[in-house]
Amino acid sequence: MKRTPLTFGVAVGVTVLGLTGCVSADRSASSAGQAEASSAGCPWDVDDSVTGPVRVGYQILPSGDLVVKDQSILESCMPGADITWTQYASGGDVVQAFGSNSVDIGVVGSSPTVKALSAPLDLDVQVVWIQDVIGDAEALVAKGADISDVAGLEGARIGVPFSSTAHFSLLAALRNAGLDPNSDVEVINLAPDAILGAWKGDQIDAAYIWDPTLSEILADGEQLVSGKDVSEAGAPTFDFSVATTSFIEANPAFMEQWTRAQDWAVQLIEDDPAGAAESIAVQMGSDTDTVEGQLAGTTYLAAADQESEYFGGPLGPVLEDTARFLSEEGEIAGVRSVDEYAGALYVDAISAVAGS
Repeated sequence: MKRTPLTFGVAVGVTVLGLTGCVSADRSASSAGQAEASSAGCPWDVDDSVTGPVRVGYQILPSGDLVVKDQSILESCMPGADITWTQYASGGDVVQAFGSNSVDIGVVGSSPTVKALSAPLDLDVQVVWIQDVIGDAEALVAKGADISDVAGLEGARIGVPFSSTAHFSLLAALRNAGLDPNSDVEVINLAPDAILGAWKGDQIDAAYIWDPTLSEILADGEQLVSGKDVSEAGAPTFDFSVATTSFIEANPAFMEQWTRAQDWAVQLIEDDPAGAAESIAVQMGSDTDTVEGQLAGTTYLAAADQESEYFGGPLGPVLEDTARFLSEEGEIAGVRSVDEYAGALYVDAISAVAGS
């Protein structure tokens, strides 16, 4: 079976997963739109001017976004807003939600973000925040000990969620090892939960995935490369937050408050990783020790660093480089100019928070 590109409008794996179950006696991962305000309240002055509905898409990833959700920061700081959180299985699913006008702002990996910005989708969305620079939080794992490097995967069946950063990294890793993803291996499109089932049922030989599935398959698997390795080889990946241009333009006050919340979460991860891990573990249905290890293997950037190191220059070319790779793989119909990708970066809120 050859790998096929994502067809927009057709579900990839499981489009929307149910919310994770309760993992604490007094706090759960239920919709934050219905959650009680955090005991700490808003860490800065509340903005009562923000009103109206906001549809937030999130993923089960070790990120500041889950800290914000768990501690109800948006709800506490913007009590007049009606905020609804919806969980998605992958960035490809969030892109489809943008295409169907089902979400206003959501977490999307760099690869599906480029797909959203490029033909044939050409969605009118913008990158508003870097959730993380992916390192060891995503990895390629082979089943058993017979395969010790990527080149040894020739003829293997590899599971990965298509149109995700893991998919992009897998293709890059295979190419770097001299393997053709279209002929030397069988790349199978599987949602994260389906990967675990296929792994346990011996239906795949390897998988490129993130936690919590990653930790589970590592119990009887061999890690070959991680996102950090692929990044150092010239194919960096990120988790972004992306919003529609129409929503950004209509809600500048919300965007500043939302960005302030994300910046606050990054500071918490840096200053109190155990406390941040507790919040993230609740949302992921994991344990704090596992999450602390994930946080250590991922880079999180404050607003000031994002403004100076990425939004002010390199991020546009990174998106263009990703687009060129995806175009060569037949994943998109063409590459836009670097100026067009750079023009899809919304920096106003980041600049406001970085300068405050």
